Amino acid sequence: MSTLWTIGCIYGGASVVLGAFGAHGLKRRIADPARLSNWNTAAQYQLMHSTALLITSLAPQCRASSIAGVFFTTGMTMFSGSLYLLTLDPQRFKFMGPVTPLGGMCMIGGWIALAFASRGRVRLPPSA
Repeated sequence: MSTLWTIGCIYGGASVVLGAFGAHGLKRRIADPARLSNWNTAAQYQLMHSTALLITSLAPQCRASSIAGVFFTTGMTMFSGSLYLLTLDPQRFKFMGPVTPLGGMCMIGGWIALAFASRGRVRLPPSA
């Protein structure tokens, strides 16, 4: 089992736990719907990119797939992590605001690297 697979599973499970906490536990503590929406966005992106990390772990091992894995992991940590912290205490973690778009750029970079990792290895059926 690869390290990327393990990280993808851990981040995927954590996104479900954090999503459930946001849906049930935070509603009693945070009344602002925009903040709750940010939490939900963080959990959704974390789950989607955990799945992408699992797919990356199954891609043929090459430099581009390794880079994709690093970008996905870094992006999830920065993007979702900063949104979780900003939702919990916007004043205390205000400095994390610029981290969110950097994390998003890392996730985009992961998708681009994954595209290069699959170049010539993924066969699409001929179009009708």
